[in-house]
Amino acid sequence: MIPPRLIPVLLIDRDRRVVKTVNFGERTYIGDPFNIIRLFNEKQVDEICVLDIDATRDGRVPDFGFAAALGAECFMPLSYGGGIATIDHARRLITDGIEKLILRSHIDNQLIGAVAHEFGAQAVVGCLDYRIVGKQRLVEPRNIPLEIEAARLARAGVGELILQSIDLDGTRAGMDIEGIAAIAPCLSVPVIALGGAGEVHHLKSAVMAGADAGASGSAFAFIGRLRAVLISYPDYSERLETNSA
Repeated sequence: MIPPRLIPVLLIDRDRRVVKTVNFGERTYIGDPFNIIRLFNEKQVDEICVLDIDATRDGRVPDFGFAAALGAECFMPLSYGGGIATIDHARRLITDGIEKLILRSHIDNQLIGAVAHEFGAQAVVGCLDYRIVGKQRLVEPRNIPLEIEAARLARAGVGELILQSIDLDGTRAGMDIEGIAAIAPCLSVPVIALGGAGEVHHLKSAVMAGADAGASGSAFAFIGRLRAVLISYPDYSERLETNSA
């Protein structure tokens, strides 16, 4: 039996520090990204997702040298997002050793298709950041229903989709199980659930609801109610248990 993927997420700020956000706002410093990656190497994590959360808002291109250095440090596949806006950005990152590129929901179909055509769908991960408004889940920044945007990115050529709940980000209260259960089975591409996990059992619940993988920053960075920083990752037997009901 193959355990589902459990993916640590490293949020990188403009100062190249790993931070953890709450509802995409308040930030807590976690540590140096290279030290954290070395710890995850020792723990044999499935893969790592790195998101430069300030690149787009600062109007910057990807931090190519930094991304390449992170990739060289990783013993596992690395997904990278932040500031990717052209096919040339994508080419440079892939050439520098990044296995997967994370493209946010504002990216148009043309770029998604171009990257998928040149490097394969497996190299393209779409990321949809959404809020729950009434009975709807709306993707920012254009407030399009989540199921519509998810279907658009799947048709455009992404190989995977990250569904990230802004409302649950950093809360450690559990993931959007209702949303995952409603949307994941309707999609033709694997779904990675992100947002709200504080424990491994939260990721298990997301997988049982239909996600193909569970991702988190908090679940692998904090311990206890006081949010003490402790980098952790379940061993193989614990991950196998994620397959069981």
